Amino acid sequence: MKSQSCGQHAPLAGIQTAGLVCCSNGLPASASAELEHLRGVLADCGIKTECSAHLYAADGARSGSAAQRAESLMAFYRDPDIDAVFDVSGGDIANEILPYLDFSVIAGAKTRYGEPKQLWGYSDLTVLLNAIYAETGNPGVLYQMRHFAPERSDNLFSFRYSFVQGNEMSGIVAGGNIRCLLKLAGTRYFPDLRGKILLLEARSGLQPQMIAFLSQMQQMGVFEQASGILLGTFTQLEREGQRMEPLVQQFAGQLPIAKTDDIGHAADAAAIAIGTHMHLSA
Repeated sequence: MKSQSCGQHAPLAGIQTAGLVCCSNGLPASASAELEHLRGVLADCGIKTECSAHLYAADGARSGSAAQRAESLMAFYRDPDIDAVFDVSGGDIANEILPYLDFSVIAGAKTRYGEPKQLWGYSDLTVLLNAIYAETGNPGVLYQMRHFAPERSDNLFSFRYSFVQGNEMSGIVAGGNIRCLLKLAGTRYFPDLRGKILLLEARSGLQPQMIAFLSQMQQMGVFEQASGILLGTFTQLEREGQRMEPLVQQFAGQLPIAKTDDIGHAADAAAIAIGTHMHLSA
């Protein structure tokens, strides 16, 4: 596989203070030690953290109502001393907060250096990253900060890839977790995929689920719009010895398709910016 350094970010540059939120499933109480360890690691890197009041599960999967979780996120967007927001959750319920977000505030939120304030998160946070990009044009980062280690900081956005079909693609990156992205189908929050590189990855799901997801995308016209497809890891599928590449080829026509084993749900996964331009070549 070719090693690709995206050139999209100086990792963590310009982040002096970050807010920690859980917009999807709340954390179990047992995660408190892990979270405090993360805060210590970030402090050693010069990043102070402030915690949302709604981090730990209190009502089933929820750490607070949809309105409360949305307000925790919005408070960090409004706070001029917060340079980024790290969502440390994952799961199923991030889309519940979408109607409670003020996208005009998000669109205008800046870091202390005047850059757009970015949300970092992975898995179910695909929902928020793509909704924010669709509504504001602002980028965000598909990455779980709970996995961050200081030794990764210089190459956090670097990943290896190889082409399955075609030899080049360019465009703004959209997508992420395939199941979670499709929660936005039929809503105002689904990103415009014309000319975009469509990133797809997944933690769970075997061939029947992937066929269903890809069929839905085909029927939505997604593969007629995108400029290429970047496949990350498909954890459960690949653990069973199956591959996503031939399935995607059945649905995507002649679109360029690249594969990386460095983006997905693994603890050592690389970060990738949603809403930022990328060029990949063989």
